[in-house]
Amino acid sequence: MTLSRSDPSSSYMIIADKPNQACVVPRPIGWISTQNASGQSNLAPYSQFNNLTFDPPYVMFSSNQTVEGVRKDTVINAEQTGQFVWNLATWDLRDAVNISAEQVPYGVDEFARAGVTKESAKLVNAPMVKESPVKFECEYHSTVRLPGNPPMGTVDVVIGKVIAVHIKDEVLTDGLLDVTKTKPIARCGYYQYAVIKDTFEMKIPGMSENTLYGLEGNARRNREANQAKI
Repeated sequence: MTLSRSDPSSSYMIIADKPNQACVVPRPIGWISTQNASGQSNLAPYSQFNNLTFDPPYVMFSSNQTVEGVRKDTVINAEQTGQFVWNLATWDLRDAVNISAEQVPYGVDEFARAGVTKESAKLVNAPMVKESPVKFECEYHSTVRLPGNPPMGTVDVVIGKVIAVHIKDEVLTDGLLDVTKTKPIARCGYYQYAVIKDTFEMKIPGMSENTLYGLEGNARRNREANQAKI
């Protein structure tokens, strides 16, 4: 155990290898597919991915540079074409997700390497993983570049607006997405992952139905509430 180097006077103790990622868990996986300007496909998972807001919906993923100091193919493609797709990483697709994480030369098709099928998107010029039960078509919004220590180099936080959502009927129950059917995998610390097979429901006490739509991420109710104010 060592004292935090960022604050030598701190009384807090941390493990020497800075287990930040093992503490912030579980994290959804950003299995991002893109296409470059020459029409070559790319598919890669990012363990630092999340939803940002719901009306309109935005998502983000964070990408370190390679050890050679080169920005990742996904970032390059998203910025150049203005488009990318998020594919839900599931228990059934875990091996394909892992294979697509290998660092290969620019232009190599990870869809073929991982053994998954390309499916055409409707609104963006990027392929989707056909086997994935949930896909978001995204329009590139911006990149926030954070400084990183060598050899990691800069860190690109890419933000995109979700403009289309694809959900397979077989993962719905009573019209709602059922995670017991999708079985999404999530990143934990070190080389550990988790799979979600069960959920429980809990509502904040004292909140009116009109304020719960934000917790639900319900864009329709948000717009209805706004119309009611007019």
